[in-house]
Amino acid sequence: MAFTTEQVSFQSGGDECAGTLFRPESSGSTVPVVVMAHGFTATRTDGLPPFAERFAEAGLAVLTFDYRGFGESGGSERQVLSIERELEDVAAAISFARSLDGVDPSRLALWGTSLGGGLTFETAANNRAIACAVAQVPFADGPSLLGKVPPQAAARLTAKGLADIAARKSGKERVMVPVHGEPGSLAAMTSPDAEPGFDSIRSEGSLHRNEVAAAVTLEILKWRPGRKAEKIRCPLLVQVATADVDTPPGPAVKAAAAAPQGRLEAYDCGHFGVYSPPFFEKVIADQVEFLTGNLLGG
Repeated sequence: MAFTTEQVSFQSGGDECAGTLFRPESSGSTVPVVVMAHGFTATRTDGLPPFAERFAEAGLAVLTFDYRGFGESGGSERQVLSIERELEDVAAAISFARSLDGVDPSRLALWGTSLGGGLTFETAANNRAIACAVAQVPFADGPSLLGKVPPQAAARLTAKGLADIAARKSGKERVMVPVHGEPGSLAAMTSPDAEPGFDSIRSEGSLHRNEVAAAVTLEILKWRPGRKAEKIRCPLLVQVATADVDTPPGPAVKAAAAAPQGRLEAYDCGHFGVYSPPFFEKVIADQVEFLTGNLLGG
């Protein structure tokens, strides 16, 4: 099915979030909609369009967006990631999508990848407007990351995080660290596949910046969104990468089992493998089958 794209915007917390709306060309009847929540510091043009295009071709409207402070969205604090703020942005995106002409507000799916998968767990547990949800290579449990970073690098990152918290409290300029770097370097993500992984999803002309306020590295370690899965009443598809060292799959597997209507699919690749061939085709096929089955009834 052919589709169109349109640049849109919506309000969240007094700021404007930039989005892209994919619409299938239909006979005029209302269609379901998928709201897509990206991962750690990424923007809506990085890795999401191939998924959105397949969903639109299957007859679903799709909304992608940038979180406040990132990409083309507003917000005076740039590159400052707050889980609470991103949860607010997801909620605002859902409300906006449900208000669109030609969209059936009762048939809305939430799709989240990586950190966005954690946002999906938490949002789907609390928002009954969600008809079904997809959590792709989701971040499910902060404490599971402890011990994954060499002690010396972890100590340096912790010091930066504490300095950033102090700067925030005193109104000073935020302390930034790279989003990704080589193993052993000072960065939020330093697994062997972090740097090439970000390079693989970054679009031409991407507005993604390799920096983030350091305090989020401490906030994430305390966040356990996978534990909300038992409260998710809608159908939930959890997709894990068995060789994922960036968001270890174990907690996500438990989340899928805890969800009353959870379904687990596993792929023999690393965290970023789901975005590219050869694994992308299987991942997207499972998602299209799940979404159309729950939103279109076929």
